[in-house]
Amino acid sequence: MIYLTNDEYKYEGVVNLPLLETLYKDIILDLDLFDAIVVTSKNSVRALEQSTHKWKNIPIYSIATPTTTYLNNLNANVVFTGVSGHGNDYAYELIPLLKNKKILYLRASSVVSNLESILKENNIDLVSYIAYETKCKIIDNFDIKSNSTIIFTSPSTIECFLKNFTWDESNRAICIGKTTAKYIPKGWKYQISPQTSIKECIKLAKI
Repeated sequence: MIYLTNDEYKYEGVVNLPLLETLYKDIILDLDLFDAIVVTSKNSVRALEQSTHKWKNIPIYSIATPTTTYLNNLNANVVFTGVSGHGNDYAYELIPLLKNKKILYLRASSVVSNLESILKENNIDLVSYIAYETKCKIIDNFDIKSNSTIIFTSPSTIECFLKNFTWDESNRAICIGKTTAKYIPKGWKYQISPQTSIKECIKLAKI
């Protein structure tokens, strides 16, 4: 059995195991003050959607293709998509592109990458703003079968999984990226998806 710790998409042969609750913040800022917006997830975009419609004309720098696809469906002004899909690597990709610009970075209340500090250390004029926070859900009456594969889409999903379940050594973990993999507990069998994409995670899980 394949379990996906996310309920955003439904895939045939995959059981959704939603472990996170996302709370969006109002973005109380004058967006006209910024030359560009940096986003590292679709949740940041959703916070923008709920707060204002002015953002769609502002150039947006997106961390990876899934987020860019979501933005394009909203007719947003995406000017760059990260190649690596990983927070720290993405920061270094951005440095030469953001020189002499005033940037708004929309992020979660808790982050695991050093994107903000990397950009600031390289003299990028950056304002960091908490756009959303995630909390663990309590899952009742749900059993995970032995010899299953669990797909983790963020470090938070690993944390929330451990608050609800005990790891079975017969199971395998698949991490959406290198950052998530760093939070896998010692002794777990795991693999890292070749791309930061849920679809790629599922392809790997089916092998």
